[in-house]
Amino acid sequence: MDALFSSLPELEPGSVWLVGAGPGDAGLLTMLAVHGLRQADVIVHDALVNADCLQFARPDAAIEFAGKRGGKPSPKQRDISLRLVELARAGKRVLRLKGGDPFVFGRGGEEALTLVEHKIPFRVVPGITAGIGGLAYAGIPVTHREVNHAVTFLTGHDSSGVVPDRIDWAAIAAGSPVIVMYMAMKHIGQIAAKLMAAGRSPDEPVAFVCNAATAGQAVLETTLSRSAADAAASGLEPPAIVVVGEVVRLRGSLDWLGALREGRVLVPDPLGARTLKDPA
Repeated sequence: MDALFSSLPELEPGSVWLVGAGPGDAGLLTMLAVHGLRQADVIVHDALVNADCLQFARPDAAIEFAGKRGGKPSPKQRDISLRLVELARAGKRVLRLKGGDPFVFGRGGEEALTLVEHKIPFRVVPGITAGIGGLAYAGIPVTHREVNHAVTFLTGHDSSGVVPDRIDWAAIAAGSPVIVMYMAMKHIGQIAAKLMAAGRSPDEPVAFVCNAATAGQAVLETTLSRSAADAAASGLEPPAIVVVGEVVRLRGSLDWLGALREGRVLVPDPLGARTLKDPA
Protein backbone atom coordinates (compact mmCIF):
# COMPACT_ATOMS: atom_id res chain seq x y z
CA MET A 1 0.00 0.00 0.00
CA ASP A 2 2.80 2.45 0.86
CA ALA A 3 4.39 1.69 -2.50
CA LEU A 4 1.13 2.63 -4.20
CA PHE A 5 0.93 5.90 -2.27
CA SER A 6 4.53 6.68 -3.20
CA SER A 7 3.59 6.56 -6.89
CA LEU A 8 0.96 9.27 -6.45
CA PRO A 9 1.72 12.95 -7.15
CA GLU A 10 3.22 15.09 -4.42
CA LEU A 11 1.53 18.08 -2.83
CA GLU A 12 4.25 20.63 -3.48
CA PRO A 13 5.06 23.63 -1.23
CA GLY A 14 3.33 26.75 -2.50
CA SER A 15 0.51 24.86 -4.17
CA VAL A 16 -3.12 24.05 -3.36
CA TRP A 17 -5.14 20.88 -3.75
CA LEU A 18 -8.93 21.28 -3.97
CA VAL A 19 -10.10 17.96 -2.57
CA GLY A 20 -13.55 16.38 -2.36
CA ALA A 21 -14.22 14.60 0.93
CA GLY A 22 -17.33 12.80 -0.29
CA PRO A 23 -20.77 12.93 1.35
CA GLY A 24 -19.76 11.93 4.89
CA ASP A 25 -18.29 8.49 5.49
CA ALA A 26 -14.50 8.87 5.74
CA GLY A 27 -14.18 5.55 3.93
CA LEU A 28 -15.40 7.27 0.78
CA LEU A 29 -12.29 9.44 0.54
CA THR A 30 -10.22 8.58 -2.52
CA MET A 31 -6.65 7.35 -2.14
CA LEU A 32 -5.41 10.59 -3.69
CA ALA A 33 -7.40 12.59 -1.12
CA VAL A 34 -5.83 10.61 1.74
CA HIS A 35 -2.42 11.02 0.14
CA GLY A 36 -2.90 14.78 0.10
CA LEU A 37 -4.14 14.88 3.68
CA ARG A 38 -1.01 13.03 4.80
CA GLN A 39 1.22 15.67 3.20
CA ALA A 40 -0.59 18.96 3.83
CA ASP A 41 0.89 21.65 6.06
CA VAL A 42 -2.49 23.38 6.27
CA ILE A 43 -5.97 21.92 5.77
CA VAL A 44 -8.78 24.40 5.18
CA HIS A 45 -12.08 22.55 5.48
CA ASP A 46 -15.72 23.42 5.11
CA ALA A 47 -18.72 22.78 7.37
CA LEU A 48 -19.90 19.62 5.64
CA VAL A 49 -16.66 17.66 6.06
CA ASN A 50 -16.97 14.77 8.51
CA ALA A 51 -14.37 15.26 11.27
CA ASP A 52 -13.31 11.62 10.76
CA CYS A 53 -11.79 12.67 7.43
CA LEU A 54 -9.25 14.78 9.31
CA GLN A 55 -7.76 11.74 11.04
CA PHE A 56 -5.48 11.30 8.03
CA ALA A 57 -3.83 14.68 8.57
CA ARG A 58 -0.27 14.94 9.84
CA PRO A 59 -0.13 15.50 13.62
CA ASP A 60 1.56 18.85 13.08
CA ALA A 61 -0.75 20.06 10.31
CA ALA A 62 -2.67 23.27 10.92
CA ILE A 63 -6.44 22.80 10.64
CA GLU A 64 -8.52 25.83 9.64
CA PHE A 65 -12.31 25.91 9.54
CA ALA A 66 -13.81 27.90 6.67
CA GLY A 67 -17.38 26.65 6.62
CA LYS A 68 -20.28 28.39 4.93
CA ARG A 69 -23.82 27.51 6.03
CA GLY A 70 -26.94 29.15 4.66
CA GLY A 71 -28.56 31.64 7.04
CA LYS A 72 -25.67 31.52 9.52
CA PRO A 73 -22.66 33.79 10.03
CA SER A 74 -20.01 32.55 7.61
CA PRO A 75 -16.77 33.76 6.09
CA LYS A 76 -17.16 35.39 2.69
CA GLN A 77 -16.21 33.23 -0.26
CA ARG A 78 -13.72 35.78 -1.57
CA ASP A 79 -11.96 35.79 1.82
CA ILE A 80 -11.69 31.99 1.79
CA SER A 81 -10.25 32.02 -1.71
CA LEU A 82 -7.71 34.70 -0.83
CA ARG A 83 -6.71 32.80 2.30
CA LEU A 84 -5.70 29.88 0.09
CA VAL A 85 -3.56 32.28 -1.95
CA GLU A 86 -1.99 33.71 1.20
CA LEU A 87 -1.07 30.28 2.57
CA ALA A 88 0.36 29.09 -0.74
CA ARG A 89 2.46 32.24 -1.09
CA ALA A 90 3.86 31.51 2.37
CA GLY A 91 5.25 28.27 0.95
CA LYS A 92 2.70 25.99 2.60
CA ARG A 93 1.34 22.77 1.19
CA VAL A 94 -2.34 23.70 1.22
CA LEU A 95 -5.27 21.28 1.05
CA ARG A 96 -8.75 22.71 0.69
CA LEU A 97 -11.10 19.96 1.87
CA LYS A 98 -14.68 20.28 0.69
CA GLY A 99 -17.72 18.09 1.30
CA GLY A 100 -18.81 16.04 -1.70
CA ASP A 101 -17.09 17.09 -4.91
CA PRO A 102 -15.37 20.50 -5.21
CA PHE A 103 -16.99 21.28 -8.55
CA VAL A 104 -20.57 20.20 -7.75
CA PHE A 105 -22.27 23.11 -5.95
CA GLY A 106 -19.12 23.40 -3.86
CA ARG A 107 -17.69 26.74 -5.02
CA GLY A 108 -14.55 24.91 -6.07
CA GLY A 109 -14.64 26.61 -9.44
CA GLU A 110 -14.61 30.03 -7.78
CA GLU A 111 -11.64 29.08 -5.63
CA ALA A 112 -9.77 27.60 -8.59
CA LEU A 113 -10.31 30.76 -10.64
CA THR A 114 -8.87 32.84 -7.80
CA LEU A 115 -5.80 30.59 -7.71
CA VAL A 116 -5.40 31.04 -11.46
CA GLU A 117 -5.78 34.80 -11.07
CA HIS A 118 -2.90 34.82 -8.56
CA LYS A 119 -0.79 32.28 -10.45
CA ILE A 120 -0.97 29.64 -7.70
CA PRO A 121 -0.49 26.04 -8.95
CA PHE A 122 -3.30 23.72 -7.98
CA ARG A 123 -4.77 20.26 -8.47
CA VAL A 124 -8.42 19.18 -8.28
CA VAL A 125 -9.12 15.86 -6.54
CA PRO A 126 -12.75 14.89 -7.29
CA GLY A 127 -14.95 13.43 -4.58
CA ILE A 128 -18.22 11.52 -4.50
CA THR A 129 -20.99 14.10 -4.65
CA ALA A 130 -23.80 13.83 -2.09
CA GLY A 131 -26.44 13.73 -4.81
CA ILE A 132 -25.12 10.33 -5.84
CA GLY A 133 -23.28 8.90 -2.83
CA GLY A 134 -25.67 10.27 -0.22
CA LEU A 135 -28.66 8.81 -2.03
CA ALA A 136 -26.85 5.50 -2.45
CA TYR A 137 -26.43 5.35 1.35
CA ALA A 138 -30.20 5.83 1.59
CA GLY A 139 -30.86 2.97 -0.82
CA ILE A 140 -31.99 5.27 -3.64
CA PRO A 141 -30.30 4.83 -7.05
CA VAL A 142 -30.32 8.03 -9.10
CA THR A 143 -30.93 5.98 -12.25
CA HIS A 144 -32.73 2.71 -12.95
CA ARG A 145 -33.42 1.32 -16.40
CA GLU A 146 -37.13 0.84 -15.66
CA VAL A 147 -37.56 4.31 -14.21
CA ASN A 148 -35.41 7.00 -15.82
CA HIS A 149 -32.88 7.68 -18.52
CA ALA A 150 -32.13 11.19 -17.30
CA VAL A 151 -31.52 12.95 -13.99
CA THR A 152 -31.19 16.64 -13.17
CA PHE A 153 -29.04 18.04 -10.36
CA LEU A 154 -29.87 21.53 -9.13
CA THR A 155 -29.43 23.85 -6.18
CA GLY A 156 -32.40 25.01 -4.14
CA HIS A 157 -31.05 28.48 -3.48
CA ASP A 158 -28.78 30.97 -5.18
CA SER A 159 -26.03 33.18 -3.76
CA SER A 160 -28.63 35.49 -2.21
CA GLY A 161 -30.35 32.60 -0.41
CA VAL A 162 -33.57 32.51 -2.45
CA VAL A 163 -34.96 30.01 -4.95
CA PRO A 164 -32.99 30.51 -8.20
CA ASP A 165 -35.00 32.42 -10.77
CA ARG A 166 -32.74 31.34 -13.63
CA ILE A 167 -33.90 27.72 -13.40
CA ASP A 168 -36.52 26.75 -15.98
CA TRP A 169 -38.73 24.82 -13.59
CA ALA A 170 -41.30 24.00 -16.26
CA ALA A 171 -38.66 22.46 -18.52
CA ILE A 172 -37.18 20.42 -15.67
CA ALA A 173 -40.61 19.25 -14.53
CA ALA A 174 -41.43 18.11 -18.07
CA GLY A 175 -38.07 16.67 -19.07
CA SER A 176 -36.40 15.16 -16.00
CA PRO A 177 -38.01 12.08 -14.45
CA VAL A 178 -35.65 12.31 -11.45
CA ILE A 179 -34.65 15.61 -9.83
CA VAL A 180 -31.90 15.75 -7.21
CA MET A 181 -31.72 18.97 -5.23
CA TYR A 182 -28.95 20.34 -3.05
CA MET A 183 -29.66 23.00 -0.40
CA ALA A 184 -33.38 22.82 -1.14
CA MET A 185 -34.93 21.86 2.19
CA LYS A 186 -35.60 25.44 3.30
CA HIS A 187 -37.48 26.29 0.10
CA ILE A 188 -39.09 22.94 -0.65
CA GLY A 189 -42.60 24.41 -0.40
CA GLN A 190 -41.94 26.93 -3.18
CA ILE A 191 -40.07 24.39 -5.28
CA ALA A 192 -42.78 21.73 -4.94
CA ALA A 193 -45.41 24.30 -5.92
CA LYS A 194 -43.44 25.23 -9.04
CA LEU A 195 -43.04 21.58 -10.05
CA MET A 196 -46.72 20.75 -9.48
CA ALA A 197 -47.80 23.88 -11.38
CA ALA A 198 -45.69 22.58 -14.26
CA GLY A 199 -47.46 19.22 -14.25
CA ARG A 200 -45.70 16.97 -11.73
CA SER A 201 -48.08 14.75 -9.79
CA PRO A 202 -48.82 15.77 -6.19
CA ASP A 203 -48.44 12.07 -5.31
CA GLU A 204 -44.95 11.73 -6.78
CA PRO A 205 -42.55 10.26 -4.19
CA VAL A 206 -39.98 12.51 -2.54
CA ALA A 207 -37.19 11.69 -0.11
CA PHE A 208 -35.11 13.90 2.16
CA VAL A 209 -31.73 12.41 3.10
CA CYS A 210 -30.25 14.36 5.99
CA ASN A 211 -26.65 14.02 7.19
CA ALA A 212 -26.09 11.48 4.44
CA ALA A 213 -23.46 8.76 4.85
CA THR A 214 -22.87 9.58 8.52
CA ALA A 215 -23.91 7.96 11.80
CA GLY A 216 -26.66 10.58 12.01
CA GLN A 217 -28.20 9.83 8.62
CA ALA A 218 -31.98 10.16 8.62
CA VAL A 219 -34.39 9.70 5.73
CA LEU A 220 -37.91 11.04 5.28
CA GLU A 221 -40.11 9.62 2.53
CA THR A 222 -43.14 11.64 1.50
CA THR A 223 -44.88 13.02 -1.58
CA LEU A 224 -44.49 16.23 -3.53
CA SER A 225 -47.69 17.77 -2.19
CA ARG A 226 -46.86 16.89 1.42
CA SER A 227 -43.12 17.48 1.26
CA ALA A 228 -43.04 20.88 2.96
CA ALA A 229 -45.48 19.97 5.74
CA ASP A 230 -43.90 16.58 6.43
CA ALA A 231 -40.38 18.01 6.46
CA ALA A 232 -41.43 20.68 8.98
CA ALA A 233 -43.22 18.12 11.17
CA SER A 234 -40.27 15.71 11.10
CA GLY A 235 -37.91 18.07 12.89
CA LEU A 236 -35.15 17.14 10.45
CA GLU A 237 -32.70 19.85 9.49
CA PRO A 238 -30.13 20.45 6.74
CA PRO A 239 -27.74 19.42 5.39
CA ALA A 240 -30.06 17.42 3.20
CA ILE A 241 -30.35 16.05 -0.30
CA VAL A 242 -33.88 16.05 -1.72
CA VAL A 243 -34.84 13.69 -4.52
CA VAL A 244 -38.07 13.72 -6.52
CA GLY A 245 -39.03 10.76 -8.69
CA GLU A 246 -40.09 7.15 -8.90
CA VAL A 247 -36.62 5.92 -7.92
CA VAL A 248 -37.54 6.81 -4.32
CA ARG A 249 -39.84 3.78 -4.27
CA LEU A 250 -36.84 1.49 -4.72
CA ARG A 251 -35.71 2.35 -1.20
CA GLY A 252 -38.28 -0.13 0.10
CA SER A 253 -36.09 -2.91 -1.32
CA LEU A 254 -32.65 -1.28 -1.31
CA ASP A 255 -32.27 0.34 2.13
CA TRP A 256 -29.05 -1.60 2.76
CA LEU A 257 -27.77 0.73 5.48
CA GLY A 258 -31.00 0.52 7.45
CA ALA A 259 -30.90 -3.25 7.15
CA LEU A 260 -27.34 -3.37 8.47
CA ARG A 261 -28.17 -1.11 11.40
CA GLU A 262 -31.27 -3.10 12.31
CA GLY A 263 -29.82 -6.55 11.65
CA ARG A 264 -32.49 -7.48 9.14
CA VAL A 265 -32.38 -9.08 5.71
CA LEU A 266 -33.48 -7.12 2.66
CA VAL A 267 -36.44 -8.58 0.78
CA PRO A 268 -38.13 -7.46 -2.45
CA ASP A 269 -40.74 -4.76 -1.93
CA PRO A 270 -43.78 -5.65 -4.08
CA LEU A 271 -45.16 -2.10 -3.91
CA GLY A 272 -41.94 -0.59 -5.21
CA ALA A 273 -41.57 -3.16 -7.97
CA ARG A 274 -45.20 -2.84 -9.05
CA THR A 275 -45.21 0.94 -9.31
CA LEU A 276 -41.97 1.39 -11.25
CA LYS A 277 -42.61 2.85 -14.62
CA ASP A 278 -40.76 4.64 -17.37
CA PRO A 279 -42.35 8.10 -17.55
CA ALA A 280 -43.82 9.05 -20.91
